[in-house]
Amino acid sequence: MDATTTPDVIRRPVPAHLAHIVSSISCYRERGLGLINFRHAAPLSLPLLINLGNPFRIALGREPDLSDARPSFAAGLFPGPVQIESDGRAMCIQIDFTPLGAYRFFGGAMPDLTARMVDLGDLLGRDGRDLSARITDAPDWQQRWEIIETFVIGRTVNEPSPEIAAAIQQLWRSAGAARISDIATDVGWSRKHLSRRFHNEIGLSPKTLARMLRFHRACTLAREGSAFGWAGVALEAGFADQAHLARDFREFSGEKPTEWAARLAIADHRLMREAGG
Repeated sequence: MDATTTPDVIRRPVPAHLAHIVSSISCYRERGLGLINFRHAAPLSLPLLINLGNPFRIALGREPDLSDARPSFAAGLFPGPVQIESDGRAMCIQIDFTPLGAYRFFGGAMPDLTARMVDLGDLLGRDGRDLSARITDAPDWQQRWEIIETFVIGRTVNEPSPEIAAAIQQLWRSAGAARISDIATDVGWSRKHLSRRFHNEIGLSPKTLARMLRFHRACTLAREGSAFGWAGVALEAGFADQAHLARDFREFSGEKPTEWAARLAIADHRLMREAGG
């Protein structure tokens, strides 16, 4: 790739007043080189994307086609691979919410976003349509950042239950290893009540989020290059065994661990070190 085709990716540092809501803010602009079969494996953030160029083709758990062209949208958590393609003329600004930050912003709409991508106009009404128009018409990136940050702060009016916030923090700190029954006891709820409230506020069950967190922990360990191969990754990430890890890899990434590693090895040769999986 040369300078005439390489996409621009600009990441804006998250301002302190958004740190409890947003995990990242970025701009993506293509200059002739599109995405082909690009994958996000079971993302842990919830995106709000303002499209400024040709729309991406995005599908959940399968290859996208022309009918999957997505305008400006928001999406919830999805326990599987998200596949993305583009034609080399895509441009967008994207806000990635943490799960708790997404509840603060979207409130009771969270379950409706799970495993879906919803047009901003359908989700936020006139405010969503106006946001897209204002960002499109802004003369520079600084003003675009300011518009969307002001918009996010202005709509952050919902507070999650303290119990749900505590449960997510435990899951995050333990990388999904904390027992759901122990978390329920700690917050003073039954496991059944915790699961119901968790789904209402986050969009999926605490068990599913815990599995996604363990999967991402395994991905991190694989990138670091475990001396004990995939069996060591499975043990350290909290899986019962290597077969358990392989099942979750297929579910969350759509690939076997070695296939996932081979695809990412272009960026990091250490992922090719383990031959089994």
